[in-house]
Amino acid sequence: MTIAGPSSTADTAVVEASRWRRIAAPALTIGALGAATLALYVRDPHESGSWGYCPSAALGFWCPGCGGLRAVNDLTHGDVGAAASSNLLFIALLPVLVFLLGRWAVDRWLGREREPNARLITIGTVTLCVLAAAFAVARNLPGSWLAP
Repeated sequence: MTIAGPSSTADTAVVEASRWRRIAAPALTIGALGAATLALYVRDPHESGSWGYCPSAALGFWCPGCGGLRAVNDLTHGDVGAAASSNLLFIALLPVLVFLLGRWAVDRWLGREREPNARLITIGTVTLCVLAAAFAVARNLPGSWLAP
């Protein structure tokens, strides 16, 4: 009776090396996002000009991403209400983004390949674009509470 698995330590080393190769992209992405989050914790984007100036705000309108840096800073300080006030769309999409990033990392770790679902990607992209456009319009209405 034989047990399926690597036949030698050399095979085990190859499997481990390929696992680390597979996980490199998600690990680097998570590391970069962690570094950016730490930078936003340390340097407060609420101070005018601390991270530069937003081009759309300079043109006189709030884009769907305006307030995203402030929202991350607020979240790192545990203030969910202020984060939602800075950019409600970002806060609403954050669980989805964390889920997708986590799924990508786990899939790579396990060596799982997922076939892209073109219909799901199209529906998701269109939905995100419509939400972003509606959010941009709503936050630019006079007196809107969605403005950052």
